[in-house]
Parts: sequence; C-alpha cells; structure tokens
Amino acid sequence: MKILVINGPNLNMLGIREPGIYGDQSYAALVRFVEDVCAGKNVECECFQSNHEGDIVDKIQAAYGKVDGIVINPAAYTHTSVAILDALKAVSIPAVEVHLSDVSAREEFRHISYAGMACVKTYAGYGFDGYRMAIEYLIKHYGQ
Repeated sequence: MKILVINGPNLNMLGIREPGIYGDQSYAALVRFVEDVCAGKNVECECFQSNHEGDIVDKIQAAYGKVDGIVINPAAYTHTSVAILDALKAVSIPAVEVHLSDVSAREEFRHISYAGMACVKTYAGYGFDGYRMAIEYLIKHYGQ
C-alpha cells in the first residue's frame, strides 16, 4: 500500500507557530513520525508540504493511479479551497482529513471543511496521533 501525506500552509512552521495550539514539535518531527508509523505497518509513504494551493491541487492530481490513499491536512485551505475539494473528488482516491487542533472548538470560520466533504474520515485534535489514526484507517478499510 502507498499513502500520500499532504500538509498545507504553515505546517512547515510547526514548533514555531502558535505552539499552544499546534505543539512544540517541528515539521521534520512530524515527517519522521509519519514515516515511522508507515514503516512499522509496511506501508510506503510520501510526505508533501506546500503553502501554495495550486501545488497541492497538482500533487493530488499527480497521485491518480499511483497511491492507494491520501492523508491530508489542508490547514487554512480547509476552510477556503473548493479547488482542493474538487481535486480530491476528481481522483477518487480514499482520503482522510487530519488536523492537529480540534478545529470544531476554535473560531466559527474553522468549522467548515471543504476538503472534508471529499474525505471518508476526519481526525481533529489528536496532534501527531491523528496522522497515525488516519494511516491505520486507510490500511484497515483500503489496504490490500
């Protein structure tokens, strides 16, 4: 099984940006965490991060026919990007949405998730563990 893990804007600033909300671990630590989880489950993974909506759309489209599942933390694009929603719908790859913080307990504008409308599951508020939960969900429901 191959999983693409996509992280949106400002995730590259983990550990620096609002550690009270997002934690004090770096983006590199998140990538190591994801890679370790996948290695332990004999799953191939690719991690990708971009601050640019079009790059994320391009990455989703390029995944067509190449990956078995997507784990996506669209970050701020969660609440604004119909383009990411449409890309996820276009490729029809099972996708799980992840958020480090519990977006439902935050500002009201964060309660809407466009990307989530194309995802089979959402994990929010579990920190790095949400990524593990998403990977395990994809393995259980879509693995070989």
